[in-house]
Amino acid sequence: MTAKILIIAEHAGGRLNQSTARCLACASQISPGAGADVLVAGSQCGAVAAEAAALAGVAEVLVIDRAENSAPVAAVLAPQIAALATAYDYVLGPSTTFGKDLMPRVAALLRVGQVSDLMSVEGPRRFTRPVYAGNAIQSVEVPEGTRVIATVRTASFRPVAAGAAAPIRGVQVGAALPTHTRFIELRSGGGGERPDLQTARLVISGGRGVGSEANFRILYQLAGKMGAAVGASRAAVDAGFVPNDMQVGQTGKIIAPELYMAFGISGAIQHLTGIKDAGLIVAVNKDPEAPIFQIADIGLVGDLFQVIPELEKRIG
Repeated sequence: MTAKILIIAEHAGGRLNQSTARCLACASQISPGAGADVLVAGSQCGAVAAEAAALAGVAEVLVIDRAENSAPVAAVLAPQIAALATAYDYVLGPSTTFGKDLMPRVAALLRVGQVSDLMSVEGPRRFTRPVYAGNAIQSVEVPEGTRVIATVRTASFRPVAAGAAAPIRGVQVGAALPTHTRFIELRSGGGGERPDLQTARLVISGGRGVGSEANFRILYQLAGKMGAAVGASRAAVDAGFVPNDMQVGQTGKIIAPELYMAFGISGAIQHLTGIKDAGLIVAVNKDPEAPIFQIADIGLVGDLFQVIPELEKRIG
């Protein structure tokens, strides 16, 4: 019997997050050729549903369009997803801030355990996930007869390409929504018009070596010229240089850009765990013994305040 897979779409500002395309890549390995349904829960989310329908591997896009879903509040979305999930064998969400908040609630409502940070598929019910800050890989097998609820480590899967347009269908669920939680406002710490950190092709990050919040402006300027997202190490976040939504690492955001440039980052293990899937890692640090040089593809021992202006000149 073909497995039925439901993927929870992540979206914001009327755009579909690339994490959905990466979850589809994971689904294609669980049940090759079967296709997966994608759930878009929101308010006036027709454009998002159309984006999802255009991805390869989508069997059908289900839309729960209601005013209560205008903001992605996990406590509100979880009962609706749990009600819909009873018709599926697998429910996958991204291992992003959105997914980490939402999927455990869905698993609890369905009374099953969750597989967190799924990074590879070894069989229909057997997966691997990182443990001990990525220093070890654990194999997890979900027993037969148990619904699989999982968050997908999006950095471990390449997004699927475009495909034939899948059908879009509005659905209604009778789940009772909680009244104890409500959306007030969303504040963004510093993303601005730059690309999303978790899906950007190019990422520039700064660490404690940048020295101050004011000094981070040189990274923003370089990122602006390159069209890159900006991240930071935990040390830079703890020092108050940047907000915590910019943190890259095991306790921050796990990313896999094509190019990752680290300035003034020594390379603590929790940070390296968050970037190990990057295509090309470039490190600039004054300390020749910095651990990040051990994993960098290109390393430059130098002062970032001299290196960055030179890079800007060459970029033009």
